[in-house]
Amino acid sequence: MNLKQGQTIKIQSYKHNGTLHRTWLRGLVLESTDERTVVVTNKTWVIEADGRRWFTREPAICFFYPDRWFNIIAMLRKSGIYYYCNLASPSLFDGEAIKNIDYDLDVKVYPDGATNILDEDEYALHGELMRYSDDLKAIVERTLQELLELIKAKQSPFIRDEIEDYFDVYLKVHRKSLE
Repeated sequence: MNLKQGQTIKIQSYKHNGTLHRTWLRGLVLESTDERTVVVTNKTWVIEADGRRWFTREPAICFFYPDRWFNIIAMLRKSGIYYYCNLASPSLFDGEAIKNIDYDLDVKVYPDGATNILDEDEYALHGELMRYSDDLKAIVERTLQELLELIKAKQSPFIRDEIEDYFDVYLKVHRKSLE
């Protein structure tokens, strides 16, 4: 995605019909390779499609992939690391923001490894309203299974030490950005 460590960017999620779903106003790039871009959001404003605004409470390490149909947010809380996995189109950076299309289904992963699939009703409803093609539904549903396998196998980024290492990088990059 050609982003530089320390660069601040926006993150925007759209719906299949092209409407803006959600915007994070500030993310700090930790790493950007051909395989993925890693961004931290911490105490940043988020704007919902309906105009509601909220402020993130804890650091979140976000993983965006140019060739995978999901993105992953690792939230660092006092009670442990929680993951929120969004089934979404591959992400791109257009010079303005990291962007993707949200396909409703989400997986929440708890610190003990337990998972919960969220928003199945929303996926079914939007699939009808926005006319998701059979091919698209097959991709999303296959990707959900692949994601659950990654979680179960504790593959990157579902590794506690990896998340803690990225948090250490964030602290260094953040301090440097304040100089």
